[in-house]
Amino acid sequence: MSPRFATQADAPIAVHLVDAEGLQSWIDQQPARLQTWVRGSGFKPALGKVLLIPGASGAVEEVLVGYGTAATRKRSRFHLAAAVPALPEGAYQVASGLPSDLAEQEALGWLLASYGFDRYAGSKPKPVTLVAPDGVDAAKVEAIAAGEFLTRDLINTPANDMGPEELEAAASALATQHGATIEVTRGEDLLTQNFPMIHTVGRASDRAPRLIDMRWGESGPKLTLVGKGVCFDTGGLNLKPGASMGLMKKDMGGAATVLGLAHMIMALGLPLQLRVLVPAVENAVSGNAFRPGDILPSRKGLSVEINNTDAEGRLVLADALAYGAEENPDMMLSMATLTGAARVAVGADLAPFFCDDDATANRLMQAAATVADPLWRMPFWDPYEAQIEPGIADLDNAPKGGFGGAITAALFLRRFAGEDVNYSHFDVYGWQPSAAPARPKGGVGMGARALLEALPDLLGL
Repeated sequence: MSPRFATQADAPIAVHLVDAEGLQSWIDQQPARLQTWVRGSGFKPALGKVLLIPGASGAVEEVLVGYGTAATRKRSRFHLAAAVPALPEGAYQVASGLPSDLAEQEALGWLLASYGFDRYAGSKPKPVTLVAPDGVDAAKVEAIAAGEFLTRDLINTPANDMGPEELEAAASALATQHGATIEVTRGEDLLTQNFPMIHTVGRASDRAPRLIDMRWGESGPKLTLVGKGVCFDTGGLNLKPGASMGLMKKDMGGAATVLGLAHMIMALGLPLQLRVLVPAVENAVSGNAFRPGDILPSRKGLSVEINNTDAEGRLVLADALAYGAEENPDMMLSMATLTGAARVAVGADLAPFFCDDDATANRLMQAAATVADPLWRMPFWDPYEAQIEPGIADLDNAPKGGFGGAITAALFLRRFAGEDVNYSHFDVYGWQPSAAPARPKGGVGMGARALLEALPDLLGL
């Protein structure tokens, strides 16, 4: 399903946004018939509340949508989208009450609210469309929504239909759509091509591990996106309990997010050279699974002691980051559903990120606020470096103690990205635990829209 705005030819129904402070003033300016209807309904303009206003024929002619109060709006986002589930099928157009500085954000929220995952069961979302508000770049917002839809679809698809091969197929389809090139290193070729940790993590599965390498653009600054593509994570020999395994289809959420961001970049034609690296594996259990206590070689030459096979994401990312850094890109980003520690620290709604460059971090935070894609900066805390140095090997994949787990994981990745690359790491959750405006329960992108907003400044586009 491609998210699309309605047009005037769809005969849109007028929508009036009214907040608690402005309701009475709005009523006073309306014809007597409409005043009577609104007062008689007892309408209260809480966020998402809807009042349908019929015309002389009895058909809906206008809609009143609650916009809450300044306090309630501060506690949520995509306020207009909160009304979408309550609206009947049809096309709509905001006639009044929409703040101009929020027009693009609210229009995007409406498109995102039209998402539904119906591959296996259920009915398609009802067609409730919106005419793009004045001043909104409709094509841009549609491209952003389409990238988010791709991310959600990939995460929501269960692992039996979204293994390494299917993730490769999704990346190939995206490359074909935008005229990008793609190369894939699979199975035993990972060893001959020096990606030993990607191979080791994925070798226990009968679904061959692989490294997906997509490129687009021939001029401009170089941007490399690296996404964790663990299509299912049993925990390996450090087997997860059943309750922790239930959502592991989303452990490729980092890959899904960078592919969604790649779609946005390519669809909008940003003048840069894009590279997307996705190590795609399944962390399974069999006789040849890697073990606690193993010491693994890596592409960069650093040895890694395995103290927990359930800390596998950083291993596959490490080889991919080292490979990406070899081309010295102007900026490199990794996105991964990496640590439970990040969720404990900031919850499910915030995407923590790690960045050594203050100017980059500050611009990302500004962009996050602008596009309602919340981020929170975390530290690459150098004093914790000792915790990832076990002595028997160069690095430890799972330091004992558990404190600062998101930070030590990020420090591990930074060792492979290198000191000469402008590198940021995003520890995303990739899942909406309960439905919210524009975000149904299920897979969700985090951080991609903030990055897209910031890239022109960060890369001088």
